[in-house]
Amino acid sequence: MRTTLLLLLLLPLHALAGSSAPASASPTREHLAPSGWEGSYHGLHYTPVLKIGDRVIVSGIPAIVGTTDEEKIRWAFNQLKAHLEHAGATMADVVELHSYHVANDHAQFRARVEPVLKVHREFFTDHYPAWTAVGTTALFSEGAPMEIRAEAVIGSGARPRAQIAVPAPAPAPAAP
Repeated sequence: MRTTLLLLLLLPLHALAGSSAPASASPTREHLAPSGWEGSYHGLHYTPVLKIGDRVIVSGIPAIVGTTDEEKIRWAFNQLKAHLEHAGATMADVVELHSYHVANDHAQFRARVEPVLKVHREFFTDHYPAWTAVGTTALFSEGAPMEIRAEAVIGSGARPRAQIAVPAPAPAPAAP
């Protein structure tokens, strides 16, 4: 009888304890801004780097410092690297990129992407992130040929795997 009574008293406490997940099970949401980017958060009301648990989201970084498009793009990629490091991630942890390129037509878009491809190869030598490149007529930062946004998962670059076959070379043209 005592055991039954004790169980009846403890059962509601057990059910109550299991009704909500502990706060520690929820990921944290950290708003970060590397040095020099604080104005983006306070003035423009966007977060340069948002860290949710092991996920890191880097807002668009305009390619604005340099004299050539390639220099500006390299600066943007270096800023991306610094933004990631501020959140505890690396370029190897990047799982997705979005780039936006100012262009009036497809031919100009392709020309604008060429220096991006060159710089991208310097920063991502293997195990490449998913990437979407979009053409647009304007960006918020005047004079920027492109802007890059990224998502990373901290630690995911430590042991990447890829089982993607290398394509066969194109056949040589037939002799006349």
